[in-house]
Amino acid sequence: MFDVDNEAITDGPVGRVLLLLAAPLVAQNLVYVANALVDTFWLGRVSEDAVAAVGLSLPIQSLLGAVVVVAAVGTQLLVAQRAGGGDDAGARRVAVNGGLVALAVTAAVAVPVALYAEELVRFLGADPALAGTTAAYLAIIAAVLPVGAVGDTVENCFTAYGDTRAVLNVSVASVLVNLVAAPTLIFGLGPLPALGVEGAALGTVLAGVAGLVHVLAYAAGIGRDTFRLTRDALAVDAGDLREIVSVGLLLGGQRGATELVRVLVVSLVAVAGGAAGVAAYTVGARVATLAVVPALGTQQAAQSMIGQNLGADAPRRARRTATVGTGIIVGAFLALGAVQFAVAGGVVDLLAPDLTPGGRSLAVLYLRLLAVSYWALGGTYTLLAGFNGASRTRTSLAADVLKYWGIRFPIAVAAVPATATFGAFGVAVAPGLGWGVEAVFWAVAVSNVVGFLGLGAYFAYTTRRGMFANAADRARDDGEGGAAGTADD
Repeated sequence: MFDVDNEAITDGPVGRVLLLLAAPLVAQNLVYVANALVDTFWLGRVSEDAVAAVGLSLPIQSLLGAVVVVAAVGTQLLVAQRAGGGDDAGARRVAVNGGLVALAVTAAVAVPVALYAEELVRFLGADPALAGTTAAYLAIIAAVLPVGAVGDTVENCFTAYGDTRAVLNVSVASVLVNLVAAPTLIFGLGPLPALGVEGAALGTVLAGVAGLVHVLAYAAGIGRDTFRLTRDALAVDAGDLREIVSVGLLLGGQRGATELVRVLVVSLVAVAGGAAGVAAYTVGARVATLAVVPALGTQQAAQSMIGQNLGADAPRRARRTATVGTGIIVGAFLALGAVQFAVAGGVVDLLAPDLTPGGRSLAVLYLRLLAVSYWALGGTYTLLAGFNGASRTRTSLAADVLKYWGIRFPIAVAAVPATATFGAFGVAVAPGLGWGVEAVFWAVAVSNVVGFLGLGAYFAYTTRRGMFANAADRARDDGEGGAAGTADD
């Protein structure tokens, strides 16, 4: 039902094809977020401190995810362009080299994080009562990061070819593993002891390993034939390695710049709001991650569509993919935000019924502030897909640096009491205005809206100046195969 061939990607109705490509990715990301929500759901029935401990590790995990992006998204964009230009052998070779990049760069970062997890958590300014538990969770997650990075990179190759259903199948298998493993390991069963927070981490690890085995089976031709790694693709190519890193490094830098702010923001929350504030932030972060899934799925689908159309020398269609996708997401997220605003209290009670009254009140406030900015947050994802698909990854980096460092962080600092400073990674920040942890939540909402409006204006400017036409010319010059289609911009 959701299978889309290359001809449809470069010639079918833009809106319909984009939705068909995005639907399995949306479902896949829902499954992925459900995998994360499993931890919050069960740990919310252990204690507020258990939820807070995992919450403290979330921004560090996301910062580690910036390293994964270098290979996973860089590979996806290049595989899509090769496939659009008819160069299947080149696409498979890029995939293999992308896997090597993923393994190398993530191992270089994950190993020291796993070894020095407790020191890293203490640098955040975490409460000593939470630091040990948080570090144990983080060390387990970091130790298997390279496994997840290789899996994500191979999955993105299927996405680049338009086989988004394969990605969904892999994610469903992973979450089924975690649905069984998480409660079993957290609370114990039979001879298995109750491991609490560490059990939640181990459940996530088992799910990731199951996903990697599944996607590698697909790549070997077992069960799928849309994208297959053949023996002749198993070759290290210095040119491919450089190109993957060149494209992906800026995207990794973009992700790193945003996630570093999130690390600092969590420190602000811990200082200004204590365990209640961190728990509220954790609930909001989990729900927001679930809410943006449609935008993330559409972004992934749009990047593949844009890449293939640029490879096929159809820049106008590439541009239309970005604009149509943004319109769809903004409209859908206005409705989604209205629903979340209305049911915020019920969501908090479902996810973390053991929050203190203060923690619950803060969580409801944060969910409502997120709800009113969802339309802008979602639209940003699809606008960035336009720049990324055109290999303008430097723009994505600049946009997020301005949004997070120029808008979000300065407002969030106002949360810190006027008589105190806070520290993260050993860096002291000047006293704030004493507005309380609520200032952090307002900072997130304001930066979402202002960031989208600024990026939208720049997108309109660059498209008028031929951004997609220039990208199509570059893809034609760089590709080894012939370009299909006719230049139409």
